[in-house]
Amino acid sequence: MPPPSLGTRKPIAALLASEADSGGPTLAKNLSAFSLVCIGVGATVGAGIFVLTGTAAANFAGPGLMLSFVLGAVASGLVALCYAELAAMMPVAGSTYSYTYATLGALPAWIIGWDLVLEFAMAAATIAVGWSGYAQSLLADAGLRLPAWFAAAPGEGGLVNGPAALVVLGLTALLMRDNRGAARTNAVLVALKVVIILAFLGIGALHVRPALWQPLVPANEGAFGAFGWSGILRGAGVVFFAYVGFETISTAAGETRNPQRDAPVGLLGALVVTAALYVAVAAVLTGLVPYRELDVADPIAKAMAVTGLTGFSAAIKLGALIGLTTAALTALYGQARICYAMARDRMLPDVFSRIGLRSRTPFVAQGIIGLATAFVAALVPINILGELVSIGTLFAFILVCASVLILRRTEPDLPRPFRVPGGAIVPVAGILACLALMASLPGDTWLRLLAWLGLGLAIWFGYGRRRVGRDPGFERTSPFAGPGQSPG
Repeated sequence: MPPPSLGTRKPIAALLASEADSGGPTLAKNLSAFSLVCIGVGATVGAGIFVLTGTAAANFAGPGLMLSFVLGAVASGLVALCYAELAAMMPVAGSTYSYTYATLGALPAWIIGWDLVLEFAMAAATIAVGWSGYAQSLLADAGLRLPAWFAAAPGEGGLVNGPAALVVLGLTALLMRDNRGAARTNAVLVALKVVIILAFLGIGALHVRPALWQPLVPANEGAFGAFGWSGILRGAGVVFFAYVGFETISTAAGETRNPQRDAPVGLLGALVVTAALYVAVAAVLTGLVPYRELDVADPIAKAMAVTGLTGFSAAIKLGALIGLTTAALTALYGQARICYAMARDRMLPDVFSRIGLRSRTPFVAQGIIGLATAFVAALVPINILGELVSIGTLFAFILVCASVLILRRTEPDLPRPFRVPGGAIVPVAGILACLALMASLPGDTWLRLLAWLGLGLAIWFGYGRRRVGRDPGFERTSPFAGPGQSPG
């Protein structure tokens, strides 16, 4: 069979049958809608709320960070509705990668799969670096300090960020055992995290100084993104990393008991909870500390110190550690499922699709991903990581919205347990919102994304294309042909 063309796509029926026909152990299907909500909250309420809120307020949006999170929530809401339709139709491990394979074809699927490797791995690395900052702050409170060479990445005063690498490796070991145990651990930690955040909001609200919110949108300083309304937009683009959890929920849809019901509930429930928490935290944070002083590794702990309740500051740092732990856990979980789906379709080496007989998890993929992510977390600064995750996430979200539009044309009669309301309005609005946020990001972030995608294309043409060409599970059809039409 010749190598696939751009119009080569895998039918939805083949995607759904891939795991059942594997001939070996399959992923366990034991997660509930509540588990998905916890996965979503665990993934989204992490580095975005405990680390990047301070950076975005200090450098881009000021008190208007509240508006940045609202913009991000609106864009995420549009995309979440599209995710809900696709996840209910195609409850498979690959998420956006699988949706793209069914709509646009093999090469676009590879591109977005490679982009998701960037999104999830960089997200986990970013979170791990934030975790390291809070862990070292807690140790310093107890009079303990790590050696400088072991405490930070090169360029930030050290040789290796040891704590960041160690937390990634520990979570990887947990995920390699079984998904139910990891899901239970995540649910407990998410509950603790939300309680601590609510306590911060309650105590912080009593000490807020409204004068610090004036002006809500600081005057622009002469460059795009340096405060002003362009700063609000850039702040939304930078902190959009916070909403990466929706991708993680969709990767877990294939491991739920009732995906047609659980996936939409998990996606939309997580969005409501996280958006409310983000906006509230941004309001209290910028009302406690002048926004230019928030560019620190532990902004919430710094804000808590303003209240004079220094004892509670340790609890906030502990809550941050818990929050960052759940976010890293879910990012690593999602990455393994993406690689599993790509290997199942022969786009990656077969070893990535190996399922443990007892664990019922892609344990080999999980281990390889953990080692690679730990390496990145140990050596790359957090500001570069965060922007890469945001642009990768937005790129994936655009393809999710496009997939809804294409499948409405190519598969109009396919059962849709959940349907995006408003016809084409919501998917188109989601695409435009994500494009606007991508346009707000710095030029060097775009260059890094293009370099990463260029590397991915080289791997595709040198390796993946030939393997996929021998896979009988796809058909050669145009993604834009109507039902029953050939590409002509």
